[in-house]
Amino acid sequence: MLAQTLQDKSDGALSVRTVPDRAAAVNHLRTQASYGAHLPGKHPELLVASASSDTSATVVEKVFTKVAAEKGHPLKVTDTAPTADGDPTGQGIFFLLVAVSIGSYASVAVIGGAGAVLALRIRAALAVAASLVVSVIGVVFAGPLFGLVDHGLGGLWAMAWLYSAGILLIGVGLHTFLKRWTTLGLMVLFVMLNFTSSGGIFRPELQPGFFASLHSFWNGAGFVEGVRSHVYFGGYGLGGHVLVLALWFVAGLAVVGLAGLSESKRRKAAARVAAAGTDAVAGSVEAGGTHGSKHAARTEEEIEETVGV
Repeated sequence: MLAQTLQDKSDGALSVRTVPDRAAAVNHLRTQASYGAHLPGKHPELLVASASSDTSATVVEKVFTKVAAEKGHPLKVTDTAPTADGDPTGQGIFFLLVAVSIGSYASVAVIGGAGAVLALRIRAALAVAASLVVSVIGVVFAGPLFGLVDHGLGGLWAMAWLYSAGILLIGVGLHTFLKRWTTLGLMVLFVMLNFTSSGGIFRPELQPGFFASLHSFWNGAGFVEGVRSHVYFGGYGLGGHVLVLALWFVAGLAVVGLAGLSESKRRKAAARVAAAGTDAVAGSVEAGGTHGSKHAARTEEEIEETVGV
């Protein structure tokens, strides 16, 4: 009855369902099938999972606090998936995403500027090495330094490296085509579209439709949800999030491959132009030499005629 009432009053803003018992409600939270569970009675209890999204937990708490107040009962709130002590708001993973993203596309700018004269395979190798450095620094900041994550640092590093390597490879490949506009292109891809759709602050249920749709396949969302799953939810759904990161990494390899083909064509075209220019110069010199010999022969004849006179 309560579930149907809330569903009707929310006008579609909430998706309310019933479960048989508390264990089923906890399981829904741990698999992120739900973001809050209300246990009615004289001593009502609200179950939330703040590690999934602190903002979603806050919204659910506001809804059911009002319900409990209408019945005159105090509401007990139980967090079934609390965050690390160093991350009380549950948004530390999002700020880690921001740090790794900035480090990654800043590295693209350095490689693009300082390594423009290097072969593409060397630039790609530098991108992979830079992603390793960026991911290690990110894990050190998230773990030992600020305590945003208190366990699972090995898996966190692996996902940070895969995420960073994807950005760097895409950036190095795009630099062949975009040149000075590469940084702007990366900011559109990995800041404007990425941060908003990642779910680090607001889950897709609380986002505009466009960004909510990006959440299912964008690399920032893959990183944020993958780390959440690994650190707080026992790895549930982790495979899908890692797959998203892996596909972006493969996309980076593909962009580098296209850049290699493009640069190869440019080199061949430049070589043909240079060869054609060399032939033209050689022909001109040869033609000039023949003309000079004929002119010299005529001059000698003229001298001989003058002496004979």
